[in-house]
Amino acid sequence: MRPGRCLLAMAALLFGAMAVPAQVATIQITTTDLVFAPAEVSAKVGDTIEWINTDVFVHTATARNGDFDVNMPPKRTVTSVLKKAGVVEYYCRYHPNMKAVLTIAP
Repeated sequence: MRPGRCLLAMAALLFGAMAVPAQVATIQITTTDLVFAPAEVSAKVGDTIEWINTDVFVHTATARNGDFDVNMPPKRTVTSVLKKAGVVEYYCRYHPNMKAVLTIAP
């Protein structure tokens, strides 16, 4: 192989390795006894949150900055995908003492 083609092939391999998409994760946040658990979670844009409501009450996960508002029926699991980076404080609209923080990395 000629030197120029070898260099071109190596560059293509290098750029191809850089284009590999990042792994996304599924993170579980549970509501039990009127508490979000865990109360502090770190995630990345693109990750999926499984909101698991084990209570007999309806809950929400409502971002104070308006980024999301998830309705969680009793004894159900719902999912949402994180779309924006930042530190998001959220609470339950029906039970305002339920509070937690989600830190979302780009």
